[in-house]
Amino acid sequence: MRVEIWSDIACPWCYIGKARFEAGLAAFAHRDAVEVVHRSFELDADAPAATDIPILDMLATKYGVTREQAEAMEAKVAEAAAGEGLGYRSDRIHGNTFDLHRLLHLAKEHGVQDALLQAFYRANFAEARPLGDAAVLSEIATGAGLPADAVARVLADPDAYADAVRADEREAAQLGAGGVPFFVIDRRYGISGGQPADVFRQALERAHAESVVHILPTGDAEVCGDDGCAVPGK
Repeated sequence: MRVEIWSDIACPWCYIGKARFEAGLAAFAHRDAVEVVHRSFELDADAPAATDIPILDMLATKYGVTREQAEAMEAKVAEAAAGEGLGYRSDRIHGNTFDLHRLLHLAKEHGVQDALLQAFYRANFAEARPLGDAAVLSEIATGAGLPADAVARVLADPDAYADAVRADEREAAQLGAGGVPFFVIDRRYGISGGQPADVFRQALERAHAESVVHILPTGDAEVCGDDGCAVPGK
């Protein structure tokens, strides 16, 4: 089975949803047969890469609320994060995530995509680190297992993996993903939002049950197996 997850590092429900999905996956009996692939989705592609805009100011402007109301919104999300054992700070900075997604595609090639995504989430939400700073990105990426020279090449070349990011985003639109997180199981089931862990477990179980091949009772026709091929009449 393959589960594809469209998400953005700036999305708090992606951060929380990842933890909930992993809890649901851990409770799934066939979890070792599940491949998880992370796909790119930008919530604010027009945001500048390097910025000093506090997240609370961005939320107040975006939703037309007071700063106090933005703080209340963040407090509710922080409570949900705490419920999953996740750290959450509201003094983080809002910025563009395109370079982060490009590095995640590099990480996929090196087999450390999930580790890097988790490191980005932790750096953003639990540590409020400035992810628009190339030095910070490099430190996080190498800490997750990427070669420093490969990271430097990607950050120095704005076209590196850009097409891969855009392809993920086009595919999300084709699948009807209007927001993230968006989970797709075997290209047959889509789940939107940071659902409870049990929702993910049940979806995995349903997809698995429907993928099992049922052998029809068609008699004793000859077959070949590990011990060789059957001989007609014997």
